[in-house]
Amino acid sequence: MAVYTHVPAEEMAEFLTRYDAGELLSAKGIAEGVENSNYLVETSTDRFILTLYEKRVNEADLPFFMDLLDHLAARGCKVPRFIADREGRRLQQLSGRPACLIEFLTGISVTEPKAAQSRAAGKALGEMHAAAADFTGTRPNALDLRGWHDLARKCGEHFDDIAPGLGKRVAEELAFLDANWPADLPRAVIHADLFPDNVLMHGDEVTGLIDFYFSCTDVRAYDVAVTHSAWCFDFDGSNYHPERAAALIAGYDEVFGLSDEERAAFSTLCRGAALRFMLTRAYDWINTPADALVTRKDPLAFLRRLDFYASADPKALLGA
Repeated sequence: MAVYTHVPAEEMAEFLTRYDAGELLSAKGIAEGVENSNYLVETSTDRFILTLYEKRVNEADLPFFMDLLDHLAARGCKVPRFIADREGRRLQQLSGRPACLIEFLTGISVTEPKAAQSRAAGKALGEMHAAAADFTGTRPNALDLRGWHDLARKCGEHFDDIAPGLGKRVAEELAFLDANWPADLPRAVIHADLFPDNVLMHGDEVTGLIDFYFSCTDVRAYDVAVTHSAWCFDFDGSNYHPERAAALIAGYDEVFGLSDEERAAFSTLCRGAALRFMLTRAYDWINTPADALVTRKDPLAFLRRLDFYASADPKALLGA
């Protein structure tokens, strides 16, 4: 979430008249994230999230996201639904951007999760995978191994502006993943971005999974690896927390679980997850506009994770 497009109050108030959503009382830009422009909107009847889509989100993909969230919500997952206007339209135009009004879910996201919160996140991910098992929609993952190569080419010589030797390290890791990526594992719809800031909590209870704009069809266990890389380290990647990892995997196993083949490949999947986020952060670090109300995220936080995964005992990553 971020703010790239600034919407005048008068324009936002007029936009809300299309809905049975009350009158605009306040709107505040949300600075976290890097993908879309987001506002927390309060009206005379409720709170909502107003999202304007830009950058990597393709307007043609929005029906997939909408249908997925409707599917998950109908099966009891705590996810925000897209709200239709009086004419049944969920997708709008606002300030020259595709825009949607989205259900507001209560809860807060944690920065440094406890083990119990990690377990709850793992369980929620397992519930999502179970609920999505009969979802028929598909969407290619633009940030798969081929996409990582593309990002690396785009960053090119700028890698070493971030850290000396980073370009060489990326090339070596891509060569390893080219040779070892477990593409034959079961595939399904995945969240692909289940960081702590995309999980809302009350205490140790998950109250919402949000920000599905990277969701796609890919190796299902890769989703667990992404979540592992996001939840099991300090924010800056400097320290690994095995108790969080054990709790996360235990929560996932409680409702869904990893096969023996997925467990055997988990270390490689984690290396891919760490490289993916290092690359997208590096690209955004290089290309984020200076005047955007957005918090740039440190690519080196995921280089540290990548280095850890490359040397870790694979069984220990699963809490063994």
